[in-house]
Amino acid sequence: MKKVNVGLVQMTCTKEKSENVAKAVLKVREAAAIGAQIVCLQELFTSLYFCDVEDYENFKLGEAIPGENTELFGALAKELGIVIIASLFERRAQGVYHNTTAVLDADGTYLGKYRKMHIPDDPGYYEKFYFTPGDTGYRIFDTKFGKLGVLICWDQWYPEAARITTLMGAEMLFYPTAIGWSIHQTQEVNNDQYAAWQTIQRSHSVANGVPVISVNRVGTEGEMLFWGGSFVTNAFGKVIYQASHSQEEVHVQEIDLTQAEYYRTHWPFLRDRRIDSYQPITSRFID
Repeated sequence: MKKVNVGLVQMTCTKEKSENVAKAVLKVREAAAIGAQIVCLQELFTSLYFCDVEDYENFKLGEAIPGENTELFGALAKELGIVIIASLFERRAQGVYHNTTAVLDADGTYLGKYRKMHIPDDPGYYEKFYFTPGDTGYRIFDTKFGKLGVLICWDQWYPEAARITTLMGAEMLFYPTAIGWSIHQTQEVNNDQYAAWQTIQRSHSVANGVPVISVNRVGTEGEMLFWGGSFVTNAFGKVIYQASHSQEEVHVQEIDLTQAEYYRTHWPFLRDRRIDSYQPITSRFID
């Protein structure tokens, strides 16, 4: 594929899992109706962002992958002839849970899963309480419409994750996300945080010569105002679409995959990498 239409679904969620799933299905259909070939849903779209508290009851939200929702969205992908990227709370075994994204190809085939590698533990984001760090390694998915790299939220801040996924052959990087502002912060702090979040992802695009598609949730949940702002870059980090900070949005953006060749030729960062000098990166810190 030389050009591909990617769909972003930025939405609010409720306490009712069935309502969120039904809404996601409708929004995927809406994206497909306006030309989407790949549709990415936000992180943990089947529920509220439950990691704002440490509550054992929330483990009941976990599900098998593959399972009921991969079957549902696989059937939807086949019906619509599109690829669907679905972020789910995986119950792997008793006491073992992951923050996981499943990829369904355009013929409905379940291509596999990526388990979130970087797990945060911050006020309002107590993910280490719930999620075992991913053990799938970084992955790409060879779909009908291109080779996708899928990373999840906190993975966004790590250039190593983007680089490795690109070196594996990803033509696009997708980041399902759930991130927001505390309702107690100033607007200046809010602006700085959003700018940093977008800038680091744009830098992955520049350094690797690939488009980035970042899909965030929106709405107030507890003391968190999820900042939306879902966006798409071209293969040189230029923002070619950005959603609002407050509204649900379904958007389809055309991406030209041939741009990677141009930017990687004129800005040959991959050519000039000094892989012989990078061993220190495997250290936690160099004293």
